[in-house]
Amino acid sequence: MSFVLAIDQGTTNTKGVLVDEGGRIVARASSALTTTYPQNAWAEQSASAIWETVQAVIADLVVQATGDIKAIAIANQRETLVTWDAETSQTIHPAIIWQCRRTAEVCDGLIFAGHDAAVVAATGLGINPLFPASKLGWVMRHVPAAQALADKGRLRAGTVDAWLLWNLTGGTSFATDHSNASRTQLFDTAKLEWSADLCNLFGAPISALPQPMPSDSRFGMTADTTALPAGVPILAMMGDSHAALYGHGIRAPGTVKATYGTGSSLMTLTPGRVASANGLSGTIAWTDSHGTAYALEGNITVSAQAAAFTARLLGLSVQALSDLAQTVPDSGGVAFVPALAGLGAPHWDDHATGMVTGMTHGTTSAHLARATFEAITCQIADVLAAMERDTGQSLAILRADGGASANPFLMQLQADVLGCPVLQSPVEEVGALGAAAMAFAHLGHVMPLEQSPPTRFDPGAKDSALAQVWARAVARARVRL
Repeated sequence: MSFVLAIDQGTTNTKGVLVDEGGRIVARASSALTTTYPQNAWAEQSASAIWETVQAVIADLVVQATGDIKAIAIANQRETLVTWDAETSQTIHPAIIWQCRRTAEVCDGLIFAGHDAAVVAATGLGINPLFPASKLGWVMRHVPAAQALADKGRLRAGTVDAWLLWNLTGGTSFATDHSNASRTQLFDTAKLEWSADLCNLFGAPISALPQPMPSDSRFGMTADTTALPAGVPILAMMGDSHAALYGHGIRAPGTVKATYGTGSSLMTLTPGRVASANGLSGTIAWTDSHGTAYALEGNITVSAQAAAFTARLLGLSVQALSDLAQTVPDSGGVAFVPALAGLGAPHWDDHATGMVTGMTHGTTSAHLARATFEAITCQIADVLAAMERDTGQSLAILRADGGASANPFLMQLQADVLGCPVLQSPVEEVGALGAAAMAFAHLGHVMPLEQSPPTRFDPGAKDSALAQVWARAVARARVRL
């Protein structure tokens, strides 16, 4: 039996699966990660810890393997910046993760100076601290070692896929794929190359960036840095949301998928490069033997993490919070806007802050619990409405994946809020399956993607007041005091 070892490197943990040629997951492993918030609006992780969790997951899967591991596939958290010294492979600063908003003022300045339209035209992305471009500029200005290393040609700066590839290959491969590159705000998505103009604008040295390659490339071979033997090829790399889209089997425009994680990503394929007029992002879905696929995406900064946040405040587990939310028929007029790191799509307001509105003497912890789950679904609904305006198409079905999608209460609530069916993936690791499928395709094998049918949640009773309550709360969260 032959397997692909697929790594799903996320924000809260690193997961790994062994996938056989029939698309079956035969082994799983997981290792948790910690995010730190050293200052207001900052968010960081240890890049060394990220690599260590990948090593641990690989070691666990190798023990469970009952056949040959033919290839590695990688799906990774996106927009997180890792910077390191090529000579020592040591990082020079903690990984600045996608949630970090330390460059908000710099981005505001660039927008005020009139640069946003040109950046959107080249990348599909509006200027925002979410993306690594301004993060790398920050590193060059604030980390003393950065410029010195760049001057010597030793600075390496990449997203998590590039960092993992570097370590897997013992520093012999420094590359990224087109999907991850398209999320840096330094990549011209028409020319499929780094833009010198964008690098100059953000203060990012182009010499420090990895080689951009198609998502189904032969990226390199393993060195003796993990429990795997040397010589195993890395045959697929994709950002996690892109890999999930691929894992759902979506190959043409018309279907929307939502990944429910720490944040959420909604993505749909488009006929070509697009620029959103409604607060979304144009991006590259992937590049493979069929060419480059483009997509429209909406990124929500705090999604399922909102449930973990409220659960912590109330001294509950997330499951207990879900159970509590179901003890009341509605939120009693309470709305929670989880702008804990600003608001992402479609609002893109880095200055918005978290807010709870509508509380009275009759408000209970159950109302707050329900408002938290409603917030997750209302944010999804906002992005979908923007997507419908951009594409001119009405949503018929939403395909859901990610850890939080396993919660049937949340999925039913989502169907009720949207007024359309939600199809819940039978497996959480859709992104890992997508990356594995691409690696198998590189090996000349078409891997089946769906072993069992998704669970369908049809819309039921709709809270007619919820949309207005939510819209008013969002408006209040965006008011600068």
